[in-house]
Amino acid sequence: MNPSPISSLPHGSLVAILTPFGASGGIDWPALERLIDWHVRSGTRGLVVAGTTGESSTLSMDEHAELLARSVEHAAGRIHIMAGVGANSTAEAVHLARMAQQAGAHSLLSVVPYYNKPTQEGLYRHFSEQADATPLPLVLYSVSGRTVVDFSVSTVRRLAQHPNIRGIKDASGDLVRAQQLSAALPESFVRYSGDDLTGAAVLALGAHGIISVTANVVPAAVQAQCSAIAGGRLAQSRTLVADLFELSQALFTESNPIPVKYLASLMGLCENRLRAPLVPAGTACAHGLEDFFTQSALIADAREAFSDARARAVA
Repeated sequence: MNPSPISSLPHGSLVAILTPFGASGGIDWPALERLIDWHVRSGTRGLVVAGTTGESSTLSMDEHAELLARSVEHAAGRIHIMAGVGANSTAEAVHLARMAQQAGAHSLLSVVPYYNKPTQEGLYRHFSEQADATPLPLVLYSVSGRTVVDFSVSTVRRLAQHPNIRGIKDASGDLVRAQQLSAALPESFVRYSGDDLTGAAVLALGAHGIISVTANVVPAAVQAQCSAIAGGRLAQSRTLVADLFELSQALFTESNPIPVKYLASLMGLCENRLRAPLVPAGTACAHGLEDFFTQSALIADAREAFSDARARAVA
């Protein structure tokens, strides 16, 4: 499903990877390396580093740069690295793009500027200037639930004419919008679902992949879902879609990444540490995730795969 060179925008499952933190509050580098190795072995097609799920808004600029550089270094060409480079200041967004290029990232993911509510012309100029700053492929990130302002379809079509703007992650969960984007954009413009709950439907409508939170805990299953839908294996995809939908619902009962980090900690992937203002999962959310941990066959399979990956790494 992904025959393209590592530097090309991948099709299939990309994980919006967690940033693990240790007891001191700093980044837990050994945990990050274990996660990268696991995703490589699980068939994940790309790592989205320093995105929302990676708590990018709480990282210092130095941490952001080191996170990208060390992720690229440890991945060592085994998997595509897409760098989160969004900012609500165009100058900062340009700086982040250049920093990601220097770190060795393969592509860029940039969110609609938040809080200052730019016009459509402002969005066009912001992303055009950022795309001019490096030769790396830039993926637009539409998530109005966090940014309020969003792209119009005509603005996306206009931006798609820039040679370095190569794709969009649409987290709207709106299937009408998914069809509008499909109709408005050339097939070569890569479309990712950014919403786990509607990702299967968007893939069935012709999207090229999904940038997934759920893939943090069941990476092989999310990639299997992508492959089944792309390959027209409907019976297999229906079973996977049903199982993953239930899990994804549980992972969004509180603000991302609170639930997924708690479940990841139960699985031994990383510690349950978040940076303020995020706080650990509340009682109801935690109990629901504990049920998945003890009862879900998908989680059991993923835990076994992670243990196997760790054992192979040590050997």
